[in-house]
Amino acid sequence: MYLKNCIRTFFTVLFFAIGFSLHAQNAVQIKQNTDEHIFHSGEVEFIEDPGGNLTIEQVSSPGYSKKYLVPKDYYGINYHVKSVYWYRIKVNLQNPEKGIFEFFDQTIDDIVAYLPDGKGKFLMQKEGAKFDFSKRLYQHKNFEFPANVALQGEHLYYFRVKSSQNANIIIVYRTIARFIQYALTEYLTFGFFYGMILIFSFHNLLMFIAVRRRQYLFYVLYILSVGLYEMSVDGIAFQYLWPNYPSWNEYAFGVPLYALSVFGLIFTKELLHVKTKAPHFNVAIKVIIALRTAFFLLCLFYNQAFFYYKFIEFVPLSAAFFTGIYIWYRGFRPARFFVLGYAFLFNGFIIKVLFILGYTRFVPGALGHYSLGFSFILEMVFLSFAIGDQVRILKHKKEKAQQKIMQQMALNVALKDSINKELEIQVERRTKEVVLKSSEVFEKSAIIEAQNEELHSKNILLEKQSEEISRMNVLLEKDNVNLKTNIETVTNARVMSTELSFEEFSLKYPDQESCYKFLSDLKWRSGYKCIKCGNEIYCGGRIAYSRRCTKCSYEESVLFNTIFKNNRIPINKAFYLVYLMYTSKGTISSHKLSEKLDIRQSTCWSYSIRVKKVMFERKKEWKGAGKSGWSSLILEQQNPSHA
Repeated sequence: MYLKNCIRTFFTVLFFAIGFSLHAQNAVQIKQNTDEHIFHSGEVEFIEDPGGNLTIEQVSSPGYSKKYLVPKDYYGINYHVKSVYWYRIKVNLQNPEKGIFEFFDQTIDDIVAYLPDGKGKFLMQKEGAKFDFSKRLYQHKNFEFPANVALQGEHLYYFRVKSSQNANIIIVYRTIARFIQYALTEYLTFGFFYGMILIFSFHNLLMFIAVRRRQYLFYVLYILSVGLYEMSVDGIAFQYLWPNYPSWNEYAFGVPLYALSVFGLIFTKELLHVKTKAPHFNVAIKVIIALRTAFFLLCLFYNQAFFYYKFIEFVPLSAAFFTGIYIWYRGFRPARFFVLGYAFLFNGFIIKVLFILGYTRFVPGALGHYSLGFSFILEMVFLSFAIGDQVRILKHKKEKAQQKIMQQMALNVALKDSINKELEIQVERRTKEVVLKSSEVFEKSAIIEAQNEELHSKNILLEKQSEEISRMNVLLEKDNVNLKTNIETVTNARVMSTELSFEEFSLKYPDQESCYKFLSDLKWRSGYKCIKCGNEIYCGGRIAYSRRCTKCSYEESVLFNTIFKNNRIPINKAFYLVYLMYTSKGTISSHKLSEKLDIRQSTCWSYSIRVKKVMFERKKEWKGAGKSGWSSLILEQQNPSHA
């Protein structure tokens, strides 16, 4: 940590020194032959907006021009996640081809680009991980904004950035041709990467089915966790798995990252036999798994922002790595491939961290950006070698064991022959004894047969009695069903026509679910019809008993177009309030309602006014409601869903 702070301080001082010497922002030359340009700290300036109140008119005004700072890192970073950051770049367009500005980091929640229109104003365009994937200009995992190349000369582009986690602000200019080439190459690479993961997973799953060794199963789970994590951080999962749920991007990567750590440690224990070869490391791994699980639950249920502390994965990674080194040192040969695979992963992790901090500019961008993915591939290859090496050693041990078994079998055959001779002598002696006792057995069998005939006759009698009892049970069951039906009918009749206490009323409508079900059956008794598009096919909504249109996705609440719309009290008490107003014909006072419902008198008064209004408007209708009773007041007169 000390070394890291020293390096960061050194680079900070260096960048600020360069920034003070070059106060004016230099324009980046975008020429006709410029296919791609990555903007670095000397070409990007920023303003931090802690309150998020600045506007484009303010940040683009001459008064704010001197307030812009040069990022102290090679790439810009939003150091304070609660602040809004304004970034600007100066571009000198010299007849370039049609192109775009692209942001590499897919974790940025909200980017608003202000693109000059050549008339002194800006065109605004939004992108970000918090919006549905379908709203992007290009259906690509990164964020792209069009560069108006029709403009010539120097122009300033502004980008308003807000993200709930630290993100690298890497801005790239690309021509459309270069973007297509780059995107196709990148997606092809992803295809190879995830294809290898599936192949490795399927192969090891077959091995698990064949040999039933748990290490293969944990290895499959580990590889799948790696694939899902990489899909989450690369933006591929958002594009193909949950494009309409951007909120999952904030913590979706945390679940496979946890599974990756846990299954990696369990696989280490199984592959290297840590329990017997290194008991102290076995205890340490168990403690790390327990702590990692506790941290995962803390992130999941307390504060999901903790998922962004990915550096803690250094602990389980180091534990597995050094456990492998120790067991290899103790002479377990398969551990050499394990150590080699984790060495690549360890180096890839370090390169990725240094790349994020901007300390590996000498490393090619693709290698730095995808270092962790490359490391995972190499790790999977060498871990497969480790498993294969262990299988080879086990096979060698099995062959030795088979040779010993064959030798033992030869000894067993000789022993068997001697035992058989002795058994033949004993069998002859025993046969004579059996012949003498067989006569006694015949006599006893005759007695047993007589007893069996007697039992058979009794069983027939019992079967007849059982059939009679079954018939009586069927009759009793029918009587019980009729009795329950009569009770239910009487209860419904009482609820609809007579005044009951809240306790009696609650037997019919005890909770929110029963109330919502009653409203749903009442509201859509004539069938469902979308109030937006008229579609008659629906599916369940997010709220219980609500209905979502399968055509336009409009979700209609069960309370909509009912007297309970905008309800703020428990729904069963709201039911009982309407019931009391109905049975008293609107004469019950708000004080009496407050006493019966244990609700404030002002709230009861407000609800009673609403119900009285409906009773007055439907005076003829509710008086002749008959068995429908108070429920005739629930629905509004013109229900759009039945229009």
